[in-house]
Amino acid sequence: MDNEPKPVNGEVFSILKHDVKNQLSNIQLALEGLKYEVEDKDADVKLYLDSITQSAKKIDDLLNNIQ
Repeated sequence: MDNEPKPVNGEVFSILKHDVKNQLSNIQLALEGLKYEVEDKDADVKLYLDSITQSAKKIDDLLNNIQ
């Protein structure tokens, strides 16, 4: 069985990229809301939220740089 990744059709990739970016936007908006809710209340929770936000931003940057 061939385990090599198959090339993705440009149109399929564009649709996939669009769908992933939409979900990523939802995650980022929810994180911003949570940060607002825990502002000055729990430093540990804010630290975790900041870490998740940074990871989401990195994913977004990766998607923006893929052709």
